[in-house]
Amino acid sequence: MTHLALLSRSLVFTLSAVAVLASGCADMSDAQRSAAIGAGVGALAGAAVGDSKGAAAVGAGVGALGGYVWSTQMAKKKAAMEQATAGTGVAVTQTADNQLKLNIPSDISFDTGRADIKPNLHPILDQFAQGLSGQPLTEVRIVGHTDSTGSEAVNNPLSINRAASARDYLVARGVESRRILIDGRGEREPIADNSTDAGRAKNRRIEIFLAERSAVQK
Repeated sequence: MTHLALLSRSLVFTLSAVAVLASGCADMSDAQRSAAIGAGVGALAGAAVGDSKGAAAVGAGVGALGGYVWSTQMAKKKAAMEQATAGTGVAVTQTADNQLKLNIPSDISFDTGRADIKPNLHPILDQFAQGLSGQPLTEVRIVGHTDSTGSEAVNNPLSINRAASARDYLVARGVESRRILIDGRGEREPIADNSTDAGRAKNRRIEIFLAERSAVQK
Protein backbone atom coordinates (compact mmCIF):
# COMPACT_ATOMS: atom_id res chain seq x y z
CA MET A 1 0.00 0.00 0.00
CA THR A 2 1.37 3.45 -0.91
CA HIS A 3 2.29 6.08 1.68
CA LEU A 4 -0.59 8.27 0.41
CA ALA A 5 -3.09 5.46 0.91
CA LEU A 6 -1.77 4.80 4.39
CA LEU A 7 -2.06 8.48 5.26
CA SER A 8 -5.63 8.61 3.95
CA ARG A 9 -6.62 5.60 6.02
CA SER A 10 -4.99 7.16 9.09
CA LEU A 11 -6.86 10.39 8.62
CA VAL A 12 -10.18 8.59 8.29
CA PHE A 13 -9.41 6.65 11.44
CA THR A 14 -8.46 9.86 13.24
CA LEU A 15 -11.72 11.61 12.37
CA SER A 16 -13.75 8.60 13.44
CA ALA A 17 -11.88 8.38 16.74
CA VAL A 18 -12.45 12.06 17.42
CA ALA A 19 -16.19 11.47 17.18
CA VAL A 20 -15.90 8.59 19.66
CA LEU A 21 -13.86 10.75 22.02
CA ALA A 22 -16.40 13.54 21.87
CA SER A 23 -19.33 11.24 22.62
CA GLY A 24 -17.46 9.64 25.50
CA CYS A 25 -16.84 12.99 27.22
CA ALA A 26 -20.49 13.82 27.82
CA ASP A 27 -20.21 13.71 31.60
CA MET A 28 -17.09 15.89 31.77
CA SER A 29 -16.84 19.62 32.36
CA ASP A 30 -15.98 21.86 29.39
CA ALA A 31 -12.37 22.13 30.55
CA GLN A 32 -11.99 18.38 31.05
CA ARG A 33 -13.66 17.65 27.72
CA SER A 34 -11.37 20.03 25.84
CA ALA A 35 -8.25 18.63 27.45
CA ALA A 36 -9.27 15.03 26.82
CA ILE A 37 -10.23 15.60 23.19
CA GLY A 38 -7.16 17.76 22.60
CA ALA A 39 -4.80 15.15 23.94
CA GLY A 40 -6.59 12.38 22.04
CA VAL A 41 -6.57 14.25 18.74
CA GLY A 42 -2.91 15.04 19.19
CA ALA A 43 -2.00 11.44 19.80
CA LEU A 44 -4.00 10.27 16.80
CA ALA A 45 -2.47 12.95 14.63
CA GLY A 46 0.97 11.81 15.72
CA ALA A 47 0.08 8.27 14.81
CA ALA A 48 -1.10 9.45 11.37
CA VAL A 49 2.31 11.01 10.71
CA GLY A 50 4.15 7.81 11.45
CA ASP A 51 3.95 4.47 13.18
CA SER A 52 6.67 5.11 15.74
CA LYS A 53 5.93 5.71 19.41
CA GLY A 54 7.85 8.96 19.13
CA ALA A 55 5.45 10.40 16.58
CA ALA A 56 2.43 9.52 18.70
CA ALA A 57 4.05 11.10 21.76
CA VAL A 58 4.76 14.31 19.87
CA GLY A 59 1.18 14.41 18.66
CA ALA A 60 -0.18 13.98 22.18
CA GLY A 61 1.96 16.87 23.41
CA VAL A 62 0.73 19.18 20.68
CA GLY A 63 -2.89 18.20 21.23
CA ALA A 64 -2.72 18.96 24.94
CA LEU A 65 -1.52 22.54 24.46
CA GLY A 66 -4.99 23.87 25.21
CA GLY A 67 -4.62 23.04 28.92
CA TYR A 68 -2.51 24.16 31.86
CA VAL A 69 0.39 22.56 33.74
CA TRP A 70 0.55 21.92 37.48
CA SER A 71 4.18 22.70 38.24
CA THR A 72 6.18 22.67 41.46
CA GLN A 73 5.67 26.43 41.64
CA MET A 74 1.91 26.00 41.39
CA ALA A 75 1.96 23.40 44.18
CA LYS A 76 4.01 25.76 46.36
CA LYS A 77 1.59 28.60 45.64
CA LYS A 78 -1.36 26.44 46.64
CA ALA A 79 0.34 25.52 49.93
CA ALA A 80 1.15 29.18 50.62
CA MET A 81 -2.43 30.26 49.93
CA GLU A 82 -3.82 27.49 52.14
CA GLN A 83 -1.65 28.77 54.97
CA ALA A 84 -2.55 32.41 54.33
CA THR A 85 -6.29 31.71 54.25
CA ALA A 86 -6.53 29.20 57.11
CA GLY A 87 -9.62 29.90 59.19
CA THR A 88 -10.94 32.64 56.88
CA GLY A 89 -13.54 30.62 54.99
CA VAL A 90 -11.64 30.95 51.71
CA ALA A 91 -11.57 27.68 49.75
CA VAL A 92 -8.27 26.95 47.98
CA THR A 93 -8.47 24.16 45.41
CA GLN A 94 -6.83 22.72 42.31
CA THR A 95 -9.34 22.56 39.47
CA ALA A 96 -9.70 19.64 37.06
CA ASP A 97 -7.79 21.59 34.40
CA ASN A 98 -4.89 22.46 36.75
CA GLN A 99 -5.84 25.96 37.81
CA LEU A 100 -5.40 27.19 41.37
CA LYS A 101 -8.78 28.53 42.52
CA LEU A 102 -9.60 30.79 45.46
CA ASN A 103 -13.28 31.07 46.33
CA ILE A 104 -13.54 34.16 48.53
CA PRO A 105 -16.83 34.73 50.42
CA SER A 106 -18.38 38.14 50.93
CA ASP A 107 -17.81 38.35 54.67
CA ILE A 108 -14.10 38.99 54.12
CA SER A 109 -14.18 40.56 50.67
CA PHE A 110 -16.97 43.11 50.07
CA ASP A 111 -19.83 44.68 51.97
CA THR A 112 -23.31 44.21 50.50
CA GLY A 113 -23.82 46.41 47.45
CA ARG A 114 -20.24 47.70 47.46
CA ALA A 115 -17.16 47.01 45.33
CA ASP A 116 -14.39 48.37 47.57
CA ILE A 117 -12.22 45.67 49.13
CA LYS A 118 -12.56 45.06 52.87
CA PRO A 119 -9.37 45.13 54.99
CA ASN A 120 -9.67 41.41 55.76
CA LEU A 121 -9.00 40.62 52.11
CA HIS A 122 -5.75 42.63 51.93
CA PRO A 123 -3.37 40.01 53.41
CA ILE A 124 -4.84 37.29 51.20
CA LEU A 125 -4.30 39.33 48.04
CA ASP A 126 -0.85 40.35 49.29
CA GLN A 127 0.13 36.69 49.60
CA PHE A 128 -1.41 35.89 46.22
CA ALA A 129 0.60 38.65 44.52
CA GLN A 130 3.84 37.61 46.19
CA GLY A 131 6.23 35.91 43.79
CA LEU A 132 4.09 36.24 40.66
CA SER A 133 6.59 38.63 39.09
CA GLY A 134 8.98 35.69 38.97
CA GLN A 135 6.45 33.42 37.27
CA PRO A 136 5.98 34.99 33.81
CA LEU A 137 4.02 32.03 32.43
CA THR A 138 1.18 32.42 34.91
CA GLU A 139 -2.18 34.02 34.15
CA VAL A 140 -4.75 35.41 36.59
CA ARG A 141 -8.51 35.47 36.11
CA ILE A 142 -10.88 37.12 38.58
CA VAL A 143 -14.64 36.52 38.44
CA GLY A 144 -17.16 38.48 40.51
CA HIS A 145 -20.57 37.16 41.61
CA THR A 146 -23.62 38.53 43.44
CA ASP A 147 -26.71 37.09 45.06
CA SER A 148 -30.16 37.47 43.50
CA THR A 149 -31.11 40.56 45.51
CA GLY A 150 -31.61 43.51 43.19
CA SER A 151 -31.89 43.71 39.42
CA GLU A 152 -29.48 42.47 36.77
CA ALA A 153 -28.88 46.11 35.84
CA VAL A 154 -27.32 46.54 39.30
CA ASN A 155 -25.81 43.09 39.87
CA ASN A 156 -23.97 42.68 36.58
CA PRO A 157 -21.84 45.84 36.85
CA LEU A 158 -21.39 45.28 40.60
CA SER A 159 -19.87 41.84 39.99
CA ILE A 160 -17.51 43.28 37.37
CA ASN A 161 -16.53 46.18 39.62
CA ARG A 162 -15.67 43.77 42.43
CA ALA A 163 -13.40 41.80 40.11
CA ALA A 164 -11.85 45.07 38.93
CA SER A 165 -11.15 46.16 42.51
CA ALA A 166 -9.27 42.92 43.19
CA ARG A 167 -7.36 43.33 39.92
CA ASP A 168 -6.37 46.89 40.75
CA TYR A 169 -5.15 45.81 44.17
CA LEU A 170 -2.95 43.11 42.63
CA VAL A 171 -1.60 45.51 40.00
CA ALA A 172 -0.67 47.97 42.75
CA ARG A 173 1.41 45.15 44.25
CA GLY A 174 3.38 44.43 41.12
CA VAL A 175 1.26 42.00 39.10
CA GLU A 176 1.20 43.09 35.46
CA SER A 177 -2.27 44.18 34.39
CA ARG A 178 -1.92 42.42 31.02
CA ARG A 179 -1.75 39.09 32.87
CA ILE A 180 -5.09 39.62 34.61
CA LEU A 181 -8.49 39.01 33.05
CA ILE A 182 -11.68 40.00 34.85
CA ASP A 183 -15.29 38.97 34.41
CA GLY A 184 -18.58 39.47 36.22
CA ARG A 185 -21.35 36.87 36.29
CA GLY A 186 -23.88 38.84 38.34
CA GLU A 187 -26.37 36.42 39.92
CA ARG A 188 -26.19 33.88 37.08
CA GLU A 189 -23.95 31.27 38.74
CA PRO A 190 -25.15 30.71 42.33
CA ILE A 191 -23.47 28.04 44.44
CA ALA A 192 -26.16 28.09 47.16
CA ASP A 193 -29.86 28.75 47.67
CA ASN A 194 -30.69 32.44 47.20
CA SER A 195 -33.85 32.06 49.28
CA THR A 196 -31.87 32.03 52.55
CA ASP A 197 -29.52 34.56 54.15
CA ALA A 198 -26.77 31.95 54.41
CA GLY A 199 -27.16 30.99 50.76
CA ARG A 200 -27.07 34.57 49.54
CA ALA A 201 -23.91 35.18 51.59
CA LYS A 202 -22.19 32.26 49.81
CA ASN A 203 -23.27 33.54 46.41
CA ARG A 204 -21.79 37.01 47.03
CA ARG A 205 -18.20 36.16 46.25
CA ILE A 206 -15.21 36.55 44.00
CA GLU A 207 -13.24 33.70 42.50
CA ILE A 208 -9.56 34.11 41.65
CA PHE A 209 -7.87 31.65 39.31
CA LEU A 210 -4.13 31.25 38.76
CA ALA A 211 -3.00 29.15 35.80
CA GLU A 212 0.38 28.29 34.30
CA ARG A 213 1.05 27.45 30.70
CA SER A 214 4.09 25.52 29.54
CA ALA A 215 6.98 27.39 27.93
CA VAL A 216 6.09 25.69 24.62
CA GLN A 217 2.63 27.27 24.65
CA LYS A 218 4.07 30.73 25.19
